[in-house]
Amino acid sequence: MLRRILLLFLGAIVCLTLPVGVAHAEGVSCPQGQYWSRDAAVCVIVVSLPGSQATAQAAPVDVVDQGGSVSACMDHSFGRSEVVPCESEYGWWSTDKFCYVQLADPQPPKTDAVWQGNTEGAIYSCRIGASGVANPFGLFWSASMPAGPAAPVDPAVVAQSIVEQMELRAITIGMVPEDRPGSMGVVGLPLWMWVEAPSEQSFGPMTRSASLGGVTVTATASVSKVLWEMGDGGAVTCTTTGTPFTDGHGGQESPDCGYTYPKQGTFTVRATSYWSVDWTSSSGPSGSIPLQFTQSRIVQIGELQVVRVG
Repeated sequence: MLRRILLLFLGAIVCLTLPVGVAHAEGVSCPQGQYWSRDAAVCVIVVSLPGSQATAQAAPVDVVDQGGSVSACMDHSFGRSEVVPCESEYGWWSTDKFCYVQLADPQPPKTDAVWQGNTEGAIYSCRIGASGVANPFGLFWSASMPAGPAAPVDPAVVAQSIVEQMELRAITIGMVPEDRPGSMGVVGLPLWMWVEAPSEQSFGPMTRSASLGGVTVTATASVSKVLWEMGDGGAVTCTTTGTPFTDGHGGQESPDCGYTYPKQGTFTVRATSYWSVDWTSSSGPSGSIPLQFTQSRIVQIGELQVVRVG
């Protein structure tokens, strides 16, 4: 079961005083998102501010409902320090850009200069608000969801969590000569390589989906190529799982993934599989996560000796 994700936003803390709420016989009732300070005799909002020590982290942990929400942020643009709502009809407050950002709808074509030549990520709008009136502040490209206390679920984080749950791994090497004592290849004779018992986890394709906070992410993982480094300086790139060798193949060459050693010796063969996990989201952003895994084994190559009798 996919672990749900809790977005933890850490930052400097500042307290803002507000007018006292509705009084009761034994205390005070503050508006939602505020708490009563007995010492200061005021209602207080706790606000997360950006700063040199502030970070935004996403960790795949079990979600615990903390209750409440951040209702106010700080705008430090243009040398001012002003309290603004963390959310508005124009999106959520970006702690980096000091404006309200949201996914541009519709997305500009990939040929638009705003993409800066990128094909992944998404285009977002950046708007500043004054007295409830928004002014366009431009569009910008971002590889992942811009951070902010009220930011929605980042689909890139969900995609990474899906990848972890896939438990992708290196291939199991299939090769003749076999990996057993006494098995030896011969100089000048074809050697066959293949992916032994390929599965979703060792070669793909594998498709998985997950939903969180109203956002659904679908990821498909597959191997694009396997690089076989033969240990003698030679290498072969195979884009298929290869063809398993059988006794009937004799001295034939592999039709899609083979090698011939020009000299004898003991060599370490390394097979590196290159994965691409392509993901899309219901909220718009998409991307690709590259992975690679390596498996190795030892191969012995000898020479045929011709013995003349008589």
